[in-house]
Amino acid sequence: MSTPVTMNHRVVNAFSRAVLGGALLLPYPLRVALVGRIFRWISPIAGWRTRVRKNLAYVYPDMSLTKRDRIAARVADNVGRTLIEIYSGPDFIQRALTSEIGGPGWPALQAARKAGRPLVLTTAHIGNYDAVRSKLSREGFPMAALYRPMANPLFNTHYVNAISAIAEPVFPTDGKGIAALIRHLKEGGVIGIVADVGSRKAPLMEFFGKPAQTPVSAAEWAVKYDALMVPVFGLRQPDGLTFRLHVAEAIPNGEPTDMMQAFNDTAEAIIRDHPDQWFWIHRRWKLSPGAQATSGATPP
Repeated sequence: MSTPVTMNHRVVNAFSRAVLGGALLLPYPLRVALVGRIFRWISPIAGWRTRVRKNLAYVYPDMSLTKRDRIAARVADNVGRTLIEIYSGPDFIQRALTSEIGGPGWPALQAARKAGRPLVLTTAHIGNYDAVRSKLSREGFPMAALYRPMANPLFNTHYVNAISAIAEPVFPTDGKGIAALIRHLKEGGVIGIVADVGSRKAPLMEFFGKPAQTPVSAAEWAVKYDALMVPVFGLRQPDGLTFRLHVAEAIPNGEPTDMMQAFNDTAEAIIRDHPDQWFWIHRRWKLSPGAQATSGATPP
């Protein structure tokens, strides 16, 4: 059933289209920097700065408010840059293609692809996760991915068009979409999963020393279809425009919860090294009432 279009949907979509459309008229470096700056400006208004502050205070209780605010501003900047990059099509793809690939898991990733073994690539909301998909899909790793449909159906239409232009196929996170993703994997393909999300139906694991409900689907699929699970991260470089793809060590197949805890640990280490690039605006530690009772935690 399609989501009814409301007046609020129309207003928000018109505003976003105006901002994105206007930015796309500018040279690529200027547009990316400008939208990053706009997101810095709207962050306090949208409540993102407050959410980042709370998340940072939750896992870094000794961090000063000054440092939390500095990270919050940079996080907003990175989110804005990521959004306009996704909408920049060929310009973004060209930048992503210049990314260097390295890390301890890169040889294993290449060997698995050469052998025709299915691959489950897990990543996080850090830097620009679509830099991974853009680069690897054009380097012999054609990747299928899931996307969560936007609540605003008007915005969702052009958003799906934008992410599809970066690389295909992409599937929605519904029954048909997940079935298509699994079929791609079963046929020896590569799938990409943004795995640093919370789900109230998922088991509790640790993330930054705090309980976080973590979906295990990626690990379950890797085990079921004898795929190699490898964390890969698209890290933004100091120029703000280019990326480095870090391929972490492959996670051996085993108990899915152990595999996803290993992913959490890997992602946490990367985020600690690059705290201003992770999307702290997400409610990563928002627990279901049952999980709160079990863990005794009070998330932000």
